[in-house]
Amino acid sequence: MSKPSIVLSRLDVERLEALLERQPSQDHAALRDELERAEVREPAAMPADVVTMNSVVSFEDEGSGERLTLTLVYPAAAGAPGTVSILAPVGSALLGLTRGQRIDWPMPGGQPRRLRVVEVTYQPEAAGDLHR
Repeated sequence: MSKPSIVLSRLDVERLEALLERQPSQDHAALRDELERAEVREPAAMPADVVTMNSVVSFEDEGSGERLTLTLVYPAAAGAPGTVSILAPVGSALLGLTRGQRIDWPMPGGQPRRLRVVEVTYQPEAAGDLHR
């Protein structure tokens, strides 16, 4: 399965590129690839059903049927219940997807998972929080 097209906000891309520059010792090639292949839009022009940073997203692991709702956060906010870091494999996989899209994503240990976005219940851009 090829990777679906993704849309990212310009602000998220700028912040994530700066974050990755501060992570030289770790390999985040998958996230870097996602940033490079994305369609970039201004925050105010983001469709409301796209997973952006600080979005609350419900998704399903199609292999196990497990359904989770998590907030996609920067590493400093990760670790709180209900959050997933953008640097985690699941976080990188979800960024930029829209409701209904699927992506096959390699997990630690090499086993791929197919994730499907069920719903974006909160997106900062859609809520008018354009600088979050």
